[in-house]
Amino acid sequence: MENILEVYKRPYDEKYPVVCLDESPKQLIGEMREAIITDKSETLYDSEYVRNGVAEMYMLFEPLAGWRHVEIKDKHTRIEWATIVSDLVENRYKDAEKITLVEDNLSAHKPSAMYELFEPERAKKILNKIEFVFTPKHGSWLDMAESELSVLTRQCIKGRIENKEILAKKITAWEEKRNQKNVKTIWRFTTADARIKLQKLYPTIIV
Repeated sequence: MENILEVYKRPYDEKYPVVCLDESPKQLIGEMREAIITDKSETLYDSEYVRNGVAEMYMLFEPLAGWRHVEIKDKHTRIEWATIVSDLVENRYKDAEKITLVEDNLSAHKPSAMYELFEPERAKKILNKIEFVFTPKHGSWLDMAESELSVLTRQCIKGRIENKEILAKKITAWEEKRNQKNVKTIWRFTTADARIKLQKLYPTIIV
């Protein structure tokens, strides 16, 4: 935990960006009957619906730059993860010296997957540009991309969405608007705070 908190203390540096990554599924729901919009702009859905599968949303968020991007995939595997991370390194941050990537410690977050996707030389070049920082067990709240996913859900995709195309259109519009506003997140919870407020997470020292 303290490792992440120290990372969040770093000042903004475009050559050494701190990027948070998190993913979340979105159930795609089709309507059996047309939804009703009330005079209070509320949407009333029928109790019957059609399941159209699940889309995986990958949130990439650079808190100090006020930039976020959501990738939508059909699956949640190490190959999808490696594809997204490699694009981050080779395109979005191609001029960066080193990228610090904060994410939770899921089984799909496997750096070795780069070698399944690319030739060894390219895979190593990508991995050499990344400093991986993983949240501790039960500590996913430390990943700021999780908070940004929560904002996305509340502001944009709370109701039923029929298919991946509609989902992508809604998210793109939300993403562009939020990036234009340059909405940033400044982390205030420090290591000193953690040692006071989260004492139960630290081992007891027997003298």
